Amino acid sequence: MSNFVVSARKYRPQTFESVVGQGSVTVTLKNSIKNKQMAQAFLFFGSRGVGKTTTARILAKTINCFNLSADIEPCNECESCKSFNEGHSFNILELDAASNNSVDDIRNLIDQVRIAPQVGNHKIFIIDEVHMLSTAAFNAFLKTLEEPPAHAVFILATTEKHKILPTILSRCQIFDFHRISIADIVKQLQSIATKESIQADEKALHIIAQKADGAMRDALSIFDQIVSFSNRNVTYEAVLENLNVLDYDYYFKVVDAAISGNIPSNLLTYNDILSKGFDGGQFLIGLAEHLRNLLVCKDDKTLSLLEVPNDIKAKYQAQSANAEQEFILVGLDLLRDAEIQFKSAKNKRLIVEISLMKFTSIVSTLKKQAVS
Repeated sequence: MSNFVVSARKYRPQTFESVVGQGSVTVTLKNSIKNKQMAQAFLFFGSRGVGKTTTARILAKTINCFNLSADIEPCNECESCKSFNEGHSFNILELDAASNNSVDDIRNLIDQVRIAPQVGNHKIFIIDEVHMLSTAAFNAFLKTLEEPPAHAVFILATTEKHKILPTILSRCQIFDFHRISIADIVKQLQSIATKESIQADEKALHIIAQKADGAMRDALSIFDQIVSFSNRNVTYEAVLENLNVLDYDYYFKVVDAAISGNIPSNLLTYNDILSKGFDGGQFLIGLAEHLRNLLVCKDDKTLSLLEVPNDIKAKYQAQSANAEQEFILVGLDLLRDAEIQFKSAKNKRLIVEISLMKFTSIVSTLKKQAVS
């Protein structure tokens, strides 16, 4: 068996330029290095899989690079860069606070801080999941963070900033890492598919990006899974089947039937959805999302909020033109209530069917109210 490397590791960014979706963070860090205005403590905060630890490693490598490029990127040729790339740099130490969160662990780290770097000008300490440190460990770390030696740089990473002591936060430059947009994830997946000679449908990649919920690492893991499932031909149908995602067409069909007041059609469509193994709660959430998308299509100013492939966007615009805004708003209220009832209902199918019948009757109800 060949030594397969998952995409999340194989295509992990090695330069600031290759970090996906965090332009404001990388530009700020590069400028601080260029202008020699480096802080000694950073806090990288954001949800999982958005590039916190990756950016910390790139920053650590760049700080100690002997031959920075004109655009402030590591050269990957000098002694410091090579030792980092080969995994045996003594100037960059990583600590996983999730499993090393005691006072003794921090004292061991403080002992390392006192030792000057062997190569380069800085010794960098990356502490991942720093919010997991105990209160005693935070207090032991505070003095060192407050008055670090000139060669020490601390990069803290966390998903839960609110759990970190304010006295620690006040001594760090804080960078918020945003969830990565669907467009950026799709662009990165398309680039990887091209490099790996994988056939990939844009609609399929959009579904993967939506499922990843803003996390590039999750998107790459899902992508690898679909590549294996589909034998390197990532199609829309393969993604729907493997990820158990409901096709857009079902929602378009339900809304068209609702506008025309065709209750039997919607009940049969929902029965078909259940027969394919989908959950009623998942259907309600998806239908509400569909109505939200129709609403943002009502105005050209909000059309950019619609993150779907271009051919699907055209279908949304066409259906939005046939759906009155009041119908959409009433439908959203109805589905919100249905979702709440669904969670506690014993007969969950009945709740969804009643909601669908009410949803399909909205147009006729609004017409009666207008006449009266």
